[in-house]
Amino acid sequence: MTSTDDGEAPRLRALRPRLPSPVQELVDGRFERRGVRLLLKRDDLIHPELIGNKWRKLAPNLAAADGRDVVTFGGAYSNHLRATAAAGRLLGIPTVGVVRGEELAGRPLNPSLARCTADGMRLHFVDRAAYRRKSEPRTLDAILRAADAEEAYVVPEGGSNAEAVRGCQALGAELRDRADVVAVACGTGGTLAGLAAGLAPGQRALGIPVLKGGFLTADVRTLQQQAFGGPRGTWDLDDRFHFGGYARVPEELDAFATDFEHRHGLPVERLYVAKLLYGLVTLAAEDAFPRGTTVAAVITGLPFP
Repeated sequence: MTSTDDGEAPRLRALRPRLPSPVQELVDGRFERRGVRLLLKRDDLIHPELIGNKWRKLAPNLAAADGRDVVTFGGAYSNHLRATAAAGRLLGIPTVGVVRGEELAGRPLNPSLARCTADGMRLHFVDRAAYRRKSEPRTLDAILRAADAEEAYVVPEGGSNAEAVRGCQALGAELRDRADVVAVACGTGGTLAGLAAGLAPGQRALGIPVLKGGFLTADVRTLQQQAFGGPRGTWDLDDRFHFGGYARVPEELDAFATDFEHRHGLPVERLYVAKLLYGLVTLAAEDAFPRGTTVAAVITGLPFP
């Protein structure tokens, strides 16, 4: 087993990540007929609880926290909140999750938030207007005071900051010269920003946003500026496959994911991975990839039980 430099921090060694994650070739007629080779980058196998890009983004932030309490942000179904809570339990670090939606405070917890609390995360619910302004210093200070987390190390929503982007650069490095196009589902853009930076010249990173709004282009550019001082690598986004927004899984997408599972025996996570794979199948049908292209799909998670 190898590890990143961040993963070598003594307090993180107990997490025992599987790095580099495996690369598997998948034979699927929808790609084969178009002369396209499909690889799966199995980041879902890095760690059983800090799955996929969550490990790559959290590990450098946990190292930077250096044992301090960690506070982070997410919606009611946030994979990032669950991963942070699990990391806190495994490392003995107190965690606080700031959850979008003050109205949720008086309701029974959904399975995702219940898992967070079971892993020891203390939840603090904020109204949606304040949540939208959480990057503003005064609003952030007020949120941290209300959550009794003023001394905590702050990890942004989705875990995407300069540390996380540099951590995700290793993902690109592990795929250097393995594929022409490397595709990943995007929430906050940090994984794409780092992935593109780690790829070799001539390779392209493709992001499939799982939220609607078309805001990620600017966000990825900003993240690369913060992490590297400027743009890195070749990347683009295809905004057509969000299916209405985050956590939206209409019948068409669910049926596609179920069919993919039956074809290949691979459990398909619905919020990110299903949208990525649906997008790639659609792009292949549109002849968006020239014959002879090798496409690698980054599998960033597993279905939540």
